[in-house]
Amino acid sequence: MGTGILEDAETVERYRRAKYGWLGARTYPYAEHHMLRLVTDWCVWLFAFDDAFCESGRGAGEITRALPRLFTVLDDLEAGQQVDDVFARTLLEIKGRIAKYGDDDQLDRWCSVTKDYLFAQVWEAANCEADVVPQVDDYLFMRRRTGAMLTVFALIDVASGRALTPEEWRHPDVKAITESANDVVVWDNDLISYAKESEGVNSRNNLVSVLARHRGYSRQQAMEAIGAMRNRAIADMVALRPSLERLGSEAVLAYVRGLEFWISGSVDYSLTSSRYTTAWQQEEQPAG
Repeated sequence: MGTGILEDAETVERYRRAKYGWLGARTYPYAEHHMLRLVTDWCVWLFAFDDAFCESGRGAGEITRALPRLFTVLDDLEAGQQVDDVFARTLLEIKGRIAKYGDDDQLDRWCSVTKDYLFAQVWEAANCEADVVPQVDDYLFMRRRTGAMLTVFALIDVASGRALTPEEWRHPDVKAITESANDVVVWDNDLISYAKESEGVNSRNNLVSVLARHRGYSRQQAMEAIGAMRNRAIADMVALRPSLERLGSEAVLAYVRGLEFWISGSVDYSLTSSRYTTAWQQEEQPAG
């Protein structure tokens, strides 16, 4: 990406060890090279923003004050305009590439869900500041936004070259299968990242912690409950497939396949990335 979003050589090396390029390759295996570069750069931006703002202990106020410059990029600026802030500048560069390869509807869709994601980070930070473990229903609702999955799902039809129409994107069954896929990926992430997050500043914003606090589950019971929830969400996706196939749209079927690739690819990636495996290894080491 070459925009200075990673501050120093140590951070660059840490990102290289995490092999973020593998995430793009596994979740968009159908993408041509230029699109694979784009979706991978967007994933790196999300990881970098998460590290800088969400995992670093920054307060809700500080994140809120960062929103105007990011929203200005999403709402008002075009590629090539001068931007000083490194996250905003990189966001504008990515937006310009989406505009180049997608249509206006696809760009508007991505901008809209990206703003939802950014707003949701304020909610997470407020939970940390107030030492609040959110209620179960609140967490499930907001996790669909804090996980940034809608921002990467919005790039599936751009990467596949089969654009969804606005009517297809808003179709009730497309919305339902998107929500189920979103749930599966973010719940998988909560399980996989728990070792990394359990002792960190963001430990309250994890479904394991939420179920343990509000339903009195042990850690193991919470993880088993999440596994059962995941299975139901997968079953819902399977049940929706016939009705989606009856729409007779290649774009819809390509989008559904893209959701399925995200579910399998994100797990495959996470089980091999140092972003997550380092924390598991530290947790497994005996004390002393």
